[in-house]
Amino acid sequence: MKIYVDADACPVKDIVISEGTNAEIPVILVTSFSHFSNAEQPAGVEIIYVDSGADAADYRIMKLAARGDIIVTQDYGLASLGLAKGCIVLHHKGYRYTNENIDQLLQTRYLSAMARKGGKRTKGPKPFTAEDREKFRELFKNTINR
Repeated sequence: MKIYVDADACPVKDIVISEGTNAEIPVILVTSFSHFSNAEQPAGVEIIYVDSGADAADYRIMKLAARGDIIVTQDYGLASLGLAKGCIVLHHKGYRYTNENIDQLLQTRYLSAMARKGGKRTKGPKPFTAEDREKFRELFKNTINR
C-alpha cells in the first residue's frame, strides 16, 4: 500500500506525512513545479513534480496508483478515476469518496459549472476548519490502520 497526495492545494499534507510515516506506509506527494521546494522530507516521503498543466498531477497519480492504495484529493474527477481503479480515496474535509456518492458529487460540480457558464454566481467551498482537520485525521488514521 502507498499513499498518494494531490498536493498542490492540500491542507492536510502534514497529517498524511506524520501518520503515514508512523505507520511505515510510503507517502508520495504529487505537485506541480510551481510549488518546488528544497525542504527535506522525512524518510518514506517522496515528492514527484509535474508540469503546471490543469490535470498533470491527476494523470501522474493515476499512472502510479494501484488497487488498494490511498489517494487524498479534493478533485472529484481524480476521485472517480481512483475509485474505478480500486483505490481508497479520501477528501481533506474528512469524508471518503465511494461508488455511492461520487455520481452525485460529479453531477453537482457539473451543474455548478453550467450555472457559472450561464452567468450565475455560485457559492464556493466553505472554509477549511479545525474541525474538518480533526475529522480528516480520524478518518485517515482509521483507514491506514485497517
